[in-house]
Amino acid sequence: MNPSVRDWLFSAKTFVAAMLALYIALAVPLERPSWAMASVYIVSNPFVGATRSKALYRAIGTAIAAAMAVLLVPPFVESPYLFSVMVALWVGAMLYLGLSDRTARSYVFLLAGYTLPLIALPTVTEPTTIFNVAIARTEEILLGIICASVVGSIAFPSRLGPTLIHRTDAWFQDAAQFAREALAARSGDVVQLPRQQRLAAVVKALDVQLSQLTYDHTSPDVVARAYSLRERMQLFLPVLAALNDPLAAFRRSAAIAHVPQFEPLIADICKWIDAPLRRERGAAAHGDPEATSLRARIAVLRVNAPRGLAPWDGALLSNALWRVLQAIDIWEDCRVLRVLIDAQEGSWRPRYHHWRVNAGEVYVDHGFMLFSSVSTMCFVIVSCSLWIASGWHDGANAVFIATVACCFFAGLDEPAPAIFRFFLSGFVAVIASGLYLFVVLPEVHNFETLVVVFALPFLCIGTLIADQRYSLVASVIALFTATFLSLANSYDANFLDYMNTSSAVLAGLVFAFVWTRVTRPFGAEYFAQRLIRATWADVARSASLQPISDERTFFSRMLDRLMQILPRLATSGPHHHPSVETFRDLRVASNSLDLRHYRDGVAADMSAQIDRVLTNVRTYYELCVARRRRQPVPRGLIEAIDAALARIAQPGVSAAPPAPRPTFSTEIRLRDAVHALVGLRLSLAPLAAGAPA
Repeated sequence: MNPSVRDWLFSAKTFVAAMLALYIALAVPLERPSWAMASVYIVSNPFVGATRSKALYRAIGTAIAAAMAVLLVPPFVESPYLFSVMVALWVGAMLYLGLSDRTARSYVFLLAGYTLPLIALPTVTEPTTIFNVAIARTEEILLGIICASVVGSIAFPSRLGPTLIHRTDAWFQDAAQFAREALAARSGDVVQLPRQQRLAAVVKALDVQLSQLTYDHTSPDVVARAYSLRERMQLFLPVLAALNDPLAAFRRSAAIAHVPQFEPLIADICKWIDAPLRRERGAAAHGDPEATSLRARIAVLRVNAPRGLAPWDGALLSNALWRVLQAIDIWEDCRVLRVLIDAQEGSWRPRYHHWRVNAGEVYVDHGFMLFSSVSTMCFVIVSCSLWIASGWHDGANAVFIATVACCFFAGLDEPAPAIFRFFLSGFVAVIASGLYLFVVLPEVHNFETLVVVFALPFLCIGTLIADQRYSLVASVIALFTATFLSLANSYDANFLDYMNTSSAVLAGLVFAFVWTRVTRPFGAEYFAQRLIRATWADVARSASLQPISDERTFFSRMLDRLMQILPRLATSGPHHHPSVETFRDLRVASNSLDLRHYRDGVAADMSAQIDRVLTNVRTYYELCVARRRRQPVPRGLIEAIDAALARIAQPGVSAAPPAPRPTFSTEIRLRDAVHALVGLRLSLAPLAAGAPA
C-alpha cells in the first residue's frame, strides 16, 4: 500500500526537525551532531501527543542515565569486571521496571537502562572525561527531542484524541461479528480464535495510547471516557464468550419449544448489534430506545424465583437471559462512549453496573520479568568481559548496541527473530551510510547541499516510520544511518574507523541474537501455559474462604491475564480449545466470587451447600496447579453443584435473618446464586447432555 498524504506530511515534518537539530548541533558545535539528528527519528510519532510523551520520557531517562554514569565510572574504573557487573545490575533493574509498566512511562526506564552503557563504556579508558561526555550526550539527545517536539506541535499537529476512536472501528466490526456468532451458538464450542486475538490486541494496544492522551491537550472528560471505553471493550469479550454455553444448552433442551419469543428476541438483538453506530448519536444522553425495548422483552421472559428456578430448564433460561442482558448493557455503553469521544462533548449514564467495573489493575508476570532481566544482565557481563579480554577499542559500541537490542525486545516471548530483523536493519544502514560517507558527502560543501542529498532517503524512511508494520525497521535504519555518518563541521571520514565501528555494531547484534536464541528457547506456547497455570491458582483462591483484600483488583488482574493469553494461543480444533477453556476458567472464578457474596445471606443449610461447592472447586484447581496440566473435572464437583442448585431453588425456602452485607432482596439473592451455580456447572461440564441429576 502506498504512503498516504498523512504519512508524507509526517515524514516531511520529521525531516525538517532532523535538519533543524543537525544545523543547530553543527553551529554550536556539539561533539556528535548526528546524535541530535538520530534522536529526532527516535522520538517522532505521527501523533503530537505520542511525540511529546516520548520526548519527555526520553529526556528524563537520558538525564537519569547520565547522572548514574557520572556516579559509577570514577569509583569502579580501576576494576573493569566489577564495573561491568555494576552496569549489568543497572540495566537489569531498569529493564525490570520498564517491563512492569505497560504505559508510555516504561520508556523512562528502558532509556535509563541502555543509555548508561552508551555514556559510560566509551569513557572507561579516560575516566576523567565522563562528566563532559555525559553532558555532551545529554545535550545532543535533548536537542533532537526539543526539535522534534516543537516542529511536531507547530506544523500541522495530528491529535491523538480525535483519531483514537477511528482506531477502534476495527474492534467494533470484529466485536459485532463475535457477538452474532456467540448469540447463534448451538454447540457451546465457538472458538473464533483469530477474532478473539484481534479484539484482545486492540485492547492491549490502548494501554500505551491512552497514557499519551494527556499530552495531547485532550480534555479530562474525553480521557475518562476513553478509559471507560477500553474497560468495557475488555469486559465485552468474556461476557460474550459466556453466552455460548447457556444458549447452546437451552437450545438443546425441550423447554425452548415453550418459549417461542426467545429466538425472535435473539434475532432482534443481532440486528441491533449490527445497526450503524451513527444511530447512537441521538441516544447518547437519553438512552437507546431499541436497547430499552430489548430489555423490556427480556423482563417479560424473566423466570420468577424461587419456583421458576427449580427446573433445570428454568435455571438455564434465567441464566441465558441474564447473560444476554449484560451483553446489551456493555454494547450500548461502548457505542455511546464511542460517539461521545468522537464528539468530545455530551453526558453519559453507564448501563452496565457490576462490581467488576472500574478496575484498571493489570497482571504482571514477575517471574518472566525477572528471568528476562537476569538474562540481559548476564549478557551484559559476558559481552563486557569479552570486550575487556579482547582489548577491542570499539568493543564498547558492540556492547551498547547489543544491550539496546536485548532490552528493546525483552518483553517478547521469542525475541531472537526480532533481534535478527534488528541486525538486518543495521546491515542496511551500514551499507547506506558507507555510500554516503565515501561517495556522496565528499562532494558536499555546504549545509544546503547536505539537506538536498539527505532529502530523498530520509523522506522515504519517514513514511515507513508512520506505518506500524515497518515502523521499527525504518526507525532502526534511520538511527543507524544517522549515527554512522558521524557528521561534523568538516569532512574527516576514515574508512578504517568506519569499518571498525560498523563491524562492532553488527558483531554485537549477532552475539545478542545467538545469546537470546540459546538462553531463551521458549516459545509463546510455554508462556501461555505459564499464564494458564497462574489463572488456575487464582481460580483456586477465588473459591477459598480466605478473604481477598480487593476482589475488583483481583478479577481485573485475571481479566488482563486473559488478554495476554489469547495472542499466545495457536489455532487448533474447537473441542477443549485452550481459549475456550481459559474463558471458562475466568467464569469459574467470577461465579465463585459471586457465591462467596451470596452465601452470607441465605439459610444455614444453603450456605453449607455453597461452601461444599467452593471447596470442591478449590480442590480441583489446586490439583491442576500441582500436576501442571488440566485434569478431568471430578464427578463429585458436578454433584455438589447439582445438590446446591436443587436446595437453593426449592420452593418455600426462607432466607436467614438479614445480614449487613449484601443488602439484596431474597428473590434477587436466590436468582443470582442460581445464576452463579449454573454458570459453574456449564463452565466445568459444558458437554454434559441433559439436565443435572
